[in-house]
Amino acid sequence: MRGKYNLMRWLALAGLAALPALSGAAEVPNADRALEELQKGNARFAKGKMLQLRRDQARRDETAEGQHPLVTVLTCSDSRLPPEIVFDQGLGDVFTVRVAGNVADVDEIGTVEYGVGHLHTPLCVVLGHTACGAVTAVVKGAEVHGSIPALVDNIVPAVESARLEHPELSEDQLIPAAIEANVFQAIEDLFTHSEEVRQLVGEGKLRVLGAVYDIQSGKVRWLGVHPGQAALLSGGGKARGKAEPAHTTEHAEPAEPGHGGH
Repeated sequence: MRGKYNLMRWLALAGLAALPALSGAAEVPNADRALEELQKGNARFAKGKMLQLRRDQARRDETAEGQHPLVTVLTCSDSRLPPEIVFDQGLGDVFTVRVAGNVADVDEIGTVEYGVGHLHTPLCVVLGHTACGAVTAVVKGAEVHGSIPALVDNIVPAVESARLEHPELSEDQLIPAAIEANVFQAIEDLFTHSEEVRQLVGEGKLRVLGAVYDIQSGKVRWLGVHPGQAALLSGGGKARGKAEPAHTTEHAEPAEPGHGGH
């Protein structure tokens, strides 16, 4: 884990420390409802039928006193996948953590803890994407400079794991598998280094899911929970296997224009 600035100082500078805590569990949906909202929103986005709700002055007025997002999303800084647009959500709906390669290091984990622990989002999504430059650089052993080596070192275990599981793949063929492995690596790092996240998941108050966004189709593919989640929650080692599904269902286009505020 690389050295970082003091999280609370950062929160204070960003104005987050002054935000009120969620006043009641009824103000946000449960994990199933939150997931359904994201799935419906992404289906609209991929079809070019976005509703673009809760982005007006009324919503700004509503959220001026505090935020009650339905999901915490840890994703890549790539300009092609802003989660609020990809999931067709509005102001105050998504608590977003963005960093190259969607890695989970000190700053990212601390910010996720703020989303799930203080803002009480019932769902946390680690969202990777196709053609990820950070993962590609590690797969190809590209020369990086400045502070980037300390950033992408979080991706190295995922690439090594993908190589071990797919020795038959060429470098270019390995990239999609490494991108998926990197999503699970971030979830593993999150569980390993955050007692709060482990506790919330263990108590059934939080669900952590992995997903990969296709930058060409606009569709999000849900990977489910980490295949070794049980071992990670108990403090054990990594367990490999098939990920559990994310309770994905097909949704018809919504008859009503949205779901209101959260």
